[in-house]
Amino acid sequence: MFDYKDTQRLSENVNTHARILRRTRTKLTAAGQRSLAKAIKRARYMALTPYVAR
Repeated sequence: MFDYKDTQRLSENVNTHARILRRTRTKLTAAGQRSLAKAIKRARYMALTPYVAR
């Protein structure tokens, strides 16, 4: 569902402190939220998105 290389779409689902938004904010299903979290974590590991914001 989500691609870890699409950093623009992933950054829309992360708050200003670089934390993943909860399901009530993203309006995703449980499976979609897991897919989003996995894609964000992969992008962080590959250094495409930050772990924390300054």
